[in-house]
Amino acid sequence: METSTKKMTFPSAFSILFIILLMAIGLTWLIPSGAYSKLSYDNIEKQFIVKTYGNPDQRYPATEQTLNQFNIKIQLSHFTNGIIKKPIAIPDTYQRVTQHEKNAIDMLHAMVDGTIEVADIMVFIFILGGMIGVINKTGAFNAGLMSLAKKTKGNEFSVVFAVCVLMLLGGTACGIEEEAVAFYPILVPVFLALGYDAIVCVGAIFLAASMGTAFSTINPFSVVIASNAAGIPFTEGIGFRTIGLILGGICVIIYMRWYCKKLTANPAFSYTYEDRQAFYDHYMKDIDPNATVDFTFKRKLILILFCCAFPLMVWGVMFGGWWFPQMAASFLAITILIMFISGLPEKELIHGFTHGASELVGVTLIIGLARAVNIILEQGMISDTILDYLSHLVSGMHGSVFIIGQLLIFIFLGLIVPSSSGLAVLSMPIMAPLADTVGIPRDIVVSAYNWGQYIMLFLAPTGLVLVTLQMLNIPFNKWIKFVMPIVGCQFVISSILLIIQVIMYGH
Repeated sequence: METSTKKMTFPSAFSILFIILLMAIGLTWLIPSGAYSKLSYDNIEKQFIVKTYGNPDQRYPATEQTLNQFNIKIQLSHFTNGIIKKPIAIPDTYQRVTQHEKNAIDMLHAMVDGTIEVADIMVFIFILGGMIGVINKTGAFNAGLMSLAKKTKGNEFSVVFAVCVLMLLGGTACGIEEEAVAFYPILVPVFLALGYDAIVCVGAIFLAASMGTAFSTINPFSVVIASNAAGIPFTEGIGFRTIGLILGGICVIIYMRWYCKKLTANPAFSYTYEDRQAFYDHYMKDIDPNATVDFTFKRKLILILFCCAFPLMVWGVMFGGWWFPQMAASFLAITILIMFISGLPEKELIHGFTHGASELVGVTLIIGLARAVNIILEQGMISDTILDYLSHLVSGMHGSVFIIGQLLIFIFLGLIVPSSSGLAVLSMPIMAPLADTVGIPRDIVVSAYNWGQYIMLFLAPTGLVLVTLQMLNIPFNKWIKFVMPIVGCQFVISSILLIIQVIMYGH
């Protein structure tokens, strides 16, 4: 009698997010709905608007007196200059509201609405994919990879090291998150040509960028906006954040070095060994490592233009006020320029563009589905309830216990609110004043927010993890196995630095 056994497979990113959507719906039935009053600035009328559930909007003069009236310790200029754009939660205004249970119909609407809300990110990713497709048609990638492989022979890890350092710096300076998606199509073939696997790709890009973002020093999208919302200059606490960045970066590089050495010694050590051929075929199908491709001046110029797109993107985000529409437009402009330089037939170029864009459809849909989870939680009005409960939980604790409690709270809130700026404006006006009650500086709470949230965002399916894994075809359970040592390192580093700061202030 024949017996057949089916190999157990881990659910795909789509299935994981669908399950989380169902859980989110369940939470809207179990957790009471509630809301804080929210204050925002009307740039047209030059007034503050206070929205309170169930009441008409109230308008107030945009003055320091109004902010003091609502116990909001934020400089008026942060509102008037557009530094803080999202509504700020007003302390001590939480109230229970009518229960907002969600159902299956709401879930379907959220899936569609979530996809619409991230349309700008989707367009950016499609244009990126199209650019890669065009450059593949020119043969520039193939020629460049062969040249790089020859130059780094015997010193392959130097490429991994350089990418890790760049991602760490990009993360700490401008919070490279969604933008990191742009680096995979070009760097993945590089790592494969050097003999590495999918895990090395995600480690050098996502892991390093996330560690840099976790220990942000001047990142305007997390630590700066959180400090502003806490009513303090973002330079407060920057010394300890820098120390954390150095320690976290060392941990990432040492860990990547260990993994790469193991992989080089025994390719079967790879955490994704079973899927290695499919992954290689997908990313290297247009690249023949045995082919002789001349690295002509035209191909070098094409790769130079392609590489220029990334520092231009970083500059635009940091100093030009760019977001995904502007980044997509810059990538599209460079793609069109490359098309003219290539000299290839128009039909061949258009086919390369559309084919490259089509390969990233699954990635873009994951982003929309992840956003649907946030929509369900927002519409269920349970995020404010969770925040109110947690703020009362740690209120009045001893300094060291309080700050570790804050770290744990922000780890949890990172799952509920995966947006760094969104969590900052929601939580800082509530959590930062609690530091005053236990006699510690508010910048320590800002650090707890940043470090705690990103411990979770290494793991949270509602963040960018599943988008990254979908792009690299890595099962979620394999990622968990790889990333947990780094999560543990970050938790230890964060806890020690937070306690040291509390002790320095006599608590």
